[in-house]
Amino acid sequence: MQSPKTTSSVHDVNSIDPPFGSRFLVDPSLTFTQNAWDHVPPPTDQEATIAASLARQRAAVVSAEETQKLNAKPAKYWDNFYKNNEANFFKNRKWLHNEFPDLVAAAEPAAGLLKIAEFGCGAGNSIFPVLSANKNPLLELYAYDYSSHAVKLVQHNPLYTSPPCGSIHSAVWDLTSTNDTLPPGLSPGSVDIVILVFVLSALHPDEWASAIRNVHRVLKPGTGRVLFRDYGRYDLTQLRFKTGRMMGDNLYKRGDGTRVYFFELDELSLLFTGKRLSAEERNHANSGANLTQLIDDDDGDPGENSITVPPTKEIDQALSVPSSSESLDTITSSSSTTIQRLHPPLPADDSRSFEDPEPIRPSLETHPEIHPNLLDPSFPFSRSSGQRRDANDLDLDDQQCTLRQHPLFTIVNLGVDRRLIVNRKRQLKMYRVWMQGIFQSV
Repeated sequence: MQSPKTTSSVHDVNSIDPPFGSRFLVDPSLTFTQNAWDHVPPPTDQEATIAASLARQRAAVVSAEETQKLNAKPAKYWDNFYKNNEANFFKNRKWLHNEFPDLVAAAEPAAGLLKIAEFGCGAGNSIFPVLSANKNPLLELYAYDYSSHAVKLVQHNPLYTSPPCGSIHSAVWDLTSTNDTLPPGLSPGSVDIVILVFVLSALHPDEWASAIRNVHRVLKPGTGRVLFRDYGRYDLTQLRFKTGRMMGDNLYKRGDGTRVYFFELDELSLLFTGKRLSAEERNHANSGANLTQLIDDDDGDPGENSITVPPTKEIDQALSVPSSSESLDTITSSSSTTIQRLHPPLPADDSRSFEDPEPIRPSLETHPEIHPNLLDPSFPFSRSSGQRRDANDLDLDDQQCTLRQHPLFTIVNLGVDRRLIVNRKRQLKMYRVWMQGIFQSV
């Protein structure tokens, strides 16, 4: 019988020793004695597997016409998802309090007046565990999503209508909004904690800038924190996407029309701080993945069932993964983490395939490539974005308005959460990776 997880999966990038409770595979002969192992590096042939998967995916990408359609009204596809699945797809994220001690402190009886806002709340699988554990009568919870049906599911939950302690509010609001409107009930600089769990990956890279600005705008300057967890790159889920799913490098459409992006570690550092990690920080972050002993606490991928069709026999064998959706359903989480070159979005009238003019680098792990949007020095206040900027986005310097620059946040904690999940019955190995971090508003 597995014991409950009591320690965080990711430790500080500046920490050398992993926290107590990690399960390391020191003897390969013991691989199939447990359901999961912590921080298992990918096999030596993983780079060849990645190259084969990407070549297959790039051979037939999503058409320009369909890409434009998917990007035009992304909320519609999430509405359909929640209409079809209601609140039954995702499990409640009970692991949140282990991963993010700030949530534990905020729920203490004497913590005082605090505001926690979740963007991309879905059916409430993050906010309701926070509410259930709350003992602070002055804690205010806010849950937002651009899917109106998701918000309806939250508002009809018994915990919403009769909160045990504190208060909860939910409303429709788009994190990528560019019209200067704030979420209902919030004012600038009023939020203590923002929860972003499997949210930024659902956005198009062109929407990252507005999302980061909006998060920064509602947080208390100097003390407000972002609690982040999301998908990484070259995880099993990404490599198993079949042809006709790639919308851009590391950006895919699921079978239900929702999108998913697979992040690289430096991209998250650039998103929040405007700079890459140092070599030392990267090494610590990559060695800081100390996963839970339970595999059923993490999220399933909304489109997982739609991508379980085996891409090719060779890829399945290289990945050592089951071909059927039934066997893949034994994994209740999805994501990835690693690296590769990214292409800018194709013009609307360009339907050509994504062809890499350069050979894949010798080591995808040690030579990360970054989405070009994040290399713009003015990100996330790019002049070329076509988005109107308000006075809150400007600083006065010598009586002239100049664009505010990064850093908008500092890194409190950032790491890679790796796991080897095994199917003991079928003797299969499956490599999973997540990204996790805590960022503090400047």
